[in-house]
Amino acid sequence: MKLKSVFSIIFLMFFVFGCKISSQPIVFHKSHEVKKQDAPFSDAVESNGFLFLSGQLGLDHKTRTLVEGGIEAETRQCIENIKFVLEHHQLSLDNVVKCTVILRSMDDFAIFNEIYKDYFPNKPARTTFAASGLALNASIEIEVIASR
Repeated sequence: MKLKSVFSIIFLMFFVFGCKISSQPIVFHKSHEVKKQDAPFSDAVESNGFLFLSGQLGLDHKTRTLVEGGIEAETRQCIENIKFVLEHHQLSLDNVVKCTVILRSMDDFAIFNEIYKDYFPNKPARTTFAASGLALNASIEIEVIASR
């Protein structure tokens, strides 16, 4: 009986101390763009080794306007914007583990997918859907989660 009690106590100690999750502070990063530093959201939030990026559009960040050329040009610019934010945080597209893609129209899916494959050969997990009314009447918005 004493042996059972000792094993129970040892098991309980391993369970209590072994289940502690080491938590790092959550970091709400200021935008790398001066014009966006007063926005009501963060471009990137870091927590426990993951970097969560807010959705990116196909914006030319110098002019703050959508690039011309429809879904193809916007997709390329959108992913280049993601690359820039990741690089700002010492990461790359290879660190992306999850993408959420919002298209204005599912008719653009095949064109988008051809461009996407060139940028994400590692094939991160992905969700793609269509929604009307994207900001600035954009054709596409992509948000990603990257791992350090």
